Amino acid sequence: MQLMNVATNVLDAIGNTPLVQLRRVVPPGCARVVVKLEGANPTGNMKDRMAKTAIEAAEADGRLALVCATKGYRIKIVTSDAFSVEKTRTTQAFGAQIISIPSDNGKITEALIRQMIDTARQISQEPQHWWFDQLNNRDAASGYHAMAEEIWRQTHGRVDAFVQSVGSAHSLNGVTQALRKHNPDLYVAAAEPAESAILSGGPKGAHRIEGIGIGFIPPHWRPEEVHAIESATTDEANRMCRRLASEEGIFAGTSSGLNVIAALRVAERLGPDATVATIMIDSGLRYLSTDVYRQTQ
Repeated sequence: MQLMNVATNVLDAIGNTPLVQLRRVVPPGCARVVVKLEGANPTGNMKDRMAKTAIEAAEADGRLALVCATKGYRIKIVTSDAFSVEKTRTTQAFGAQIISIPSDNGKITEALIRQMIDTARQISQEPQHWWFDQLNNRDAASGYHAMAEEIWRQTHGRVDAFVQSVGSAHSLNGVTQALRKHNPDLYVAAAEPAESAILSGGPKGAHRIEGIGIGFIPPHWRPEEVHAIESATTDEANRMCRRLASEEGIFAGTSSGLNVIAALRVAERLGPDATVATIMIDSGLRYLSTDVYRQTQ
């Protein structure tokens, strides 16, 4: 019997999440589709990886003043009522001070994202504050290198394609960069909300897929690294989330549903001899107050 190592603190428990092959939602004749269950991280989100790496980098070069509970820093989070109440309550449980920006009836829009950024920038001007500045933080992408290495090991070196939805683009960039060291021919697909498909050259709009689709091109978007851009609506992503829960036993958020939709398209394109990897970004427990799981069909 193999014994689990005891983490010295909760930060050491970040990563090494399960990788699961989808069975029932994948049509016959498609590539193998595997999903990384990032809801197994301490806060139930893949961003634990990015936060730990970027904060430790800031500590190392002296930029950090106040950030997170585990390391003894205070933290202020700018959010909005467009995002689930579970996320706000979770961060409050860790001791965060919340600054909430009102949305237009719960819609995620460029105007809302820019207002949140401007608010965070203003707060950062106060004495003894350090701004994480997620979109521009140069350390963020490296937080996902370990995820790529885990995927490579867990698939025994069989990854032909990687699919990920785009918010800041750090996770797409970080995993792609590390996987391509193993497989230079890696096929990469980005995913975005159909209601605001700006990466595909479409018009910006409002949607309800939290964490992605910011309404403008993120500073670290690298189109030259991507072979395809897939999109689906919020409703389609929600339906896929419910299918994942009822058919695969995987409980995840809306952006994860979008990831699977895009991964299935890539899997059909590449055929049965390939392996497509994508991410279940967070746990469905973070969305129980939203529309995602209020319907069963």
